[in-house]
Amino acid sequence: MTAAPPPVPLVDLAWQHAEVAAEVEAGFASVLARTAFVKGPEVAAFEEAFAAYTGAAHVVGVANGTDAVELALRACGVGRGDKVVLPANTFIATAEAVDRAGADPVLVDCDPTFQLIDATQVAAAVAASDARAVVGVDLFGQCAPLRELAEAVAGTGCAVVEDAAQSQGATSDGAGIGTLARIAGTSFYPGKNLGAYGDGGAVLTTDAELADWVRTTADHGSKVRYQHELMGMNSRLDTLQAVVLSAKLARLDRWNDLRRTAADRYRSALADQEGIGLPATAPGNVHVWHLFPVRVAARDAVLAELHGAGVGAGIHYAVPIHLQPAFAHLGHGPGDFPHAEAAAREIVSLPLFPGITAEQQDRVVEVLLAAVARTAG
Repeated sequence: MTAAPPPVPLVDLAWQHAEVAAEVEAGFASVLARTAFVKGPEVAAFEEAFAAYTGAAHVVGVANGTDAVELALRACGVGRGDKVVLPANTFIATAEAVDRAGADPVLVDCDPTFQLIDATQVAAAVAASDARAVVGVDLFGQCAPLRELAEAVAGTGCAVVEDAAQSQGATSDGAGIGTLARIAGTSFYPGKNLGAYGDGGAVLTTDAELADWVRTTADHGSKVRYQHELMGMNSRLDTLQAVVLSAKLARLDRWNDLRRTAADRYRSALADQEGIGLPATAPGNVHVWHLFPVRVAARDAVLAELHGAGVGAGIHYAVPIHLQPAFAHLGHGPGDFPHAEAAAREIVSLPLFPGITAEQQDRVVEVLLAAVARTAG
């Protein structure tokens, strides 16, 4: 009896840990010996290194990516009763951050090619709602059209905020995250290109005043202990997570190169295959392939076959924001954002991580092609 091929995970965090294990262990030992678990020097060192890496002048480590986007919005003056424009196809955390800032989401569709926020719809949405901000969501590993968004809202007083949770290391015309929008929030959730060993996030900006406001607000509104000049919150990056992130940051470019190599393998193997739509890179963008989403007609059947064969594929994202029960009060229904809905029906994210092997990818392609052929028609 022939043994079944080994499963292929969607993400293999063990591979990344093996690369940094010794450095992380030494860093943890140092933190534990000094018991500097909160606001230790490792946090400042990581913030400085990540700022240098991205080109953003200021980085403030926070507890998670949702907090990062909320703080970025609030730093731009977004508050109760304001309107914020964002794409319908994003993880719910983007919309949660808007709601937590006290604002109301105003949704627009994505473009059908890149699934990024459709900048051509933003100007009308801002004009109709008098929006205080627009969130450009970097999706799948490439930057949103931030320059186009800035042009769309020019002269309106509407701030452009970047949700950069999926784009660490990506650039747009050579500019890194946190440099094209007024302010950006990113996530260090473990599965991200730059992932912690738990939750973590950061706010990035070139504006010193905004960075100072975020740092103060995230630390209980305090610059001096027991003196609280602002109504703040508790959202700080843990020292132990900073140790992990610094170790991984030093390897991020190489790991992103490995992701690009894997993406190229998929593109070569799946090019011109009937029934499979491949992801595209927008002009000027350097993609870091946080995800590799393909589009297939019978998505649920194809996904079931992939899972049945031990291939850990995923969906990003299965339900657009306007169809989520939590945002039913926005009053939208099926058909309101057709490109986002089509993507939600058709997208399958294939396994992709820095250590994926050619043999693993060959297995994914083999199962995918067979599943698409069986479900055709």
